[in-house]
Formats: sequence, C-alpha cells, structure tokens
Amino acid sequence: MVVDDHPMWREGVARDLQERGFEIVATAGDAASAVRIAKAVRPNVVLMDLNLGELSGVDATLMITSELPNTRVLVLSASGEHDDVLQAVKAGASGYLVKSASSEELVEAVTRTAAGDAVFTAGLAGLVLGEYRRMAAAPDDSEEKPQLTDRETEVLRLVAKGLTARQIANRLVISHRTVENHVQSTLRKLQLHNRVELARYAIEHGLDSEPEAEK
Repeated sequence: MVVDDHPMWREGVARDLQERGFEIVATAGDAASAVRIAKAVRPNVVLMDLNLGELSGVDATLMITSELPNTRVLVLSASGEHDDVLQAVKAGASGYLVKSASSEELVEAVTRTAAGDAVFTAGLAGLVLGEYRRMAAAPDDSEEKPQLTDRETEVLRLVAKGLTARQIANRLVISHRTVENHVQSTLRKLQLHNRVELARYAIEHGLDSEPEAEK
C-alpha cells in the first residue's frame, strides 16, 4: 500500500513497484484514509510519507502498527531530519528511506521490510542507534535484563544495523542456520515476536558497537 499526499508521486511509485512484481492493494492521500483503508485491505507493507496534512504519517504509522501487528510500515520521506526519523521509529515504523533513493534501493527496502528486516537509508541507522544509546545510558535498573550469550549479543547488534541473516552469517563466518537459531533463541529470551521488535530492542539498549571492537 502506498501513502503520499502528492497524487503524481503516489501513483508513480505504485506503478513502478507494480512493474517490479509487487501487488499494490491500495493507495491513500492522507493519514485518516490510510488508516481506514489499511484496516480493510491489511497490506503486508505500507510505504508511508510523513507530510500528510492535519494528521501526519507518524500518526498513521502509530495507528496502523497498533491495530495491524502483521503490517509493516516503511517510511518514504523527503525529510532526513533526525527528529522525523526518531518519531517514525518510535511510532512503529520498520524502516526509513529518503525519497532521493534509487528505484533499486526502494525495491530492496520494500522486499526486506516485507521479510521482517529493519531498513534505513545509509547514515540514518547510525542516527537512530546513537540517540537510543544516549537514552539507554540514563539510569534505569527497574527491570532485570535477560542474559544473552556473547554470540547472541553479537548477532543482535548486526540485526540492529539492518543486516540480513545471510549477511550476518558471512560477517561472522557461521552458517545461515546458526544465525537463525541465535535469532530464535534471542527472541524467546526477550519475549519478542519478530526481527523488527528485536532490532528495536537492540536500538533501545544501545547495542550498536561493532563486534570487532570488543575482541
């Protein structure tokens, strides 16, 4: 589903994605329509603009992800401002792409979002990770954190950076199946449901250091 307040842009993106093999189940030009239509058609992925009028894309993202847990939202915005990115992620967006991205980058981002990955335009992931690292540095001992193994933590960091399971396997020189086992084990320990929630957990707890730096 494609949501954008500019008809030519909205229809152009929808047409391009359809030509690339994606099924476009709906389009919408404002936040209220986006939420209403999304509830009706239940898309796998919503490609969401932020500037939609009285209600923003952040508002629509929050309502859609709250009511449709199996629908993932990928923001496609002209803005790369830090605050816009953070607000979108906090509202439940699975990723954030700027409109200057190429068609190939958009296709890859939609594909990865549908597969459950967290996807960000180069540079934006670092902004989000850095902000949540500062938030996580604030004292908060109210909850005991689950104990993860060193390897699980290593895999979790790479998930937070947006790497696919195959890329993680290549980076750590382990099998794809081993990566999946670590991911599933970590999901169980943290009582999470998918990779997007896993990436958010990692971001919120500041797990953004390169594994190589710890060796």
